[in-house]
Amino acid sequence: MILRTLAAARPLSHLLRTPTYVTSLTQIRTITQAEQADIDDPGMVSPDSSSCMLFQPIVALFASQSRPILTSSSPQNGGYSNPPPQKRQFRDPYGDWWDKQERRNFGEPVHEDHDILGVFSPHEYTHFTARKGFVLLGYFVGTVLGLCGVVSVYYPDRPAVERTFEDGLDRELGGKGALLAQIHEEPTMEENRDR
Repeated sequence: MILRTLAAARPLSHLLRTPTYVTSLTQIRTITQAEQADIDDPGMVSPDSSSCMLFQPIVALFASQSRPILTSSSPQNGGYSNPPPQKRQFRDPYGDWWDKQERRNFGEPVHEDHDILGVFSPHEYTHFTARKGFVLLGYFVGTVLGLCGVVSVYYPDRPAVERTFEDGLDRELGGKGALLAQIHEEPTMEENRDR
């Protein structure tokens, strides 16, 4: 066993070399000029691309619609310009949206907190103000306490009278005049041997 480990031992020069990493061809990212132009200006359609000719009327239609003013990009989100944070719940449900369920138009940028601002996030409860809610809670508490007061006034007395004793069961419950219990001691081992 020791001979195998000595035979497989590598020379010290192997330990002194630094490892080199080579990226595979699948990891090298190449980008075309059309893709780079789309990254630089996503709304612009290049006139020389024949495949985009079909989408020019659609892009022109949605480009004419008013878009929200984008806020300045922060360095933490990679330069993405966020629209103003507005919950989709508060948008007009009968508006002419491209996506009726999400209340969103085609090509409209999505806020980075879309999971909080989207339609499927928990809805904000706006039916009552806090003041009206506390008034309604006060009415409820007052009603319950008033009902308890009415019940306590009209609740009938017990139909029987408690039984009384002359001594108050002092002797029966182990008071001064009661007999003390006898303590029964178990015989020791010596007493058991004597028997």
